[in-house]
Amino acid sequence: MTTLVFGHKSPDTDSTGSPIIWAWYLSETGTPAKPVLLGEPNTEAAFVLRHWGLEKPAIIQDVTADDSVVIVDTNNPAELPPSINEAKIQGIIDHHMLVGGIKTKNPIDITIRPLACTATIMHDLMGDTLAKAPKHIKGAMLSCILSDTLEFRSPTTTPHDRAVAEKLAADLGVSIPDLAAKMFEAKSDVSAFSDAELLRMDSKEYTVAGKELRVSVLETTAPKVVLDRKDSLMRSMEGVAKEDGADQVLLFVVDIIREEATLLVPNDLVKQMAEASFGAKVTGDTVVLPGIMSRKKQIIPALKL
Repeated sequence: MTTLVFGHKSPDTDSTGSPIIWAWYLSETGTPAKPVLLGEPNTEAAFVLRHWGLEKPAIIQDVTADDSVVIVDTNNPAELPPSINEAKIQGIIDHHMLVGGIKTKNPIDITIRPLACTATIMHDLMGDTLAKAPKHIKGAMLSCILSDTLEFRSPTTTPHDRAVAEKLAADLGVSIPDLAAKMFEAKSDVSAFSDAELLRMDSKEYTVAGKELRVSVLETTAPKVVLDRKDSLMRSMEGVAKEDGADQVLLFVVDIIREEATLLVPNDLVKQMAEASFGAKVTGDTVVLPGIMSRKKQIIPALKL
């Protein structure tokens, strides 16, 4: 049986690259495996696939009781196939907080570490086998780390993430600033996406103070391109929230260069949440949050009403 390896819905670079990395490792060490995705990769992830000559994994909608699977870059059932608890889960590799709700049929291997990137954890787990990895696997690993750390700007970055990335770059003969610039340029090109697609592009579901939230983040080197669409985006939030069973969509536009986030404020609920969570004074339909770059470390833990 071939083991399926996948990350979360709305795949970013880590949830696109890490399944490819781990499927290679499993196959290399005697367990036939293949990577799959739970949606279309974002623009940065698509660039990474092209840049390293990687084939885009097939997209699946669900799993069955006959499927053997490994989950990477998430442990949240809301971000996984509807029938995930029916599948034969073999393992979880993640760097997010433990959410709960996943049920397994047997004891499994779980590795959750406080690092910035799933691929960093995989680097450590693979040990000497990594030396056998082809260029495109090491390249995917480097790209995942640069993406999740925002080229070491994100507060989630650890010295180990940086050391692993620098080691991989040296091995590959790659300039980190050059590769990161190309990745962020690709990530910033959102002109082809509808408002609803932008609101769901890098989005996770959370419950805060009894409110079901879709917390969306757009990381970009060109925030004006997104903020010029703020009126349209805010009008679209109500429909996206209704379709997704949420009370509210929160959109944080992260300026990678200035290292700050702009939160769109379409109504009093978001205004109250912004002021209670970040100590901000909201006077219009946006508020700038200096130093805020990480949903995992800075946004989600702070959210309250």
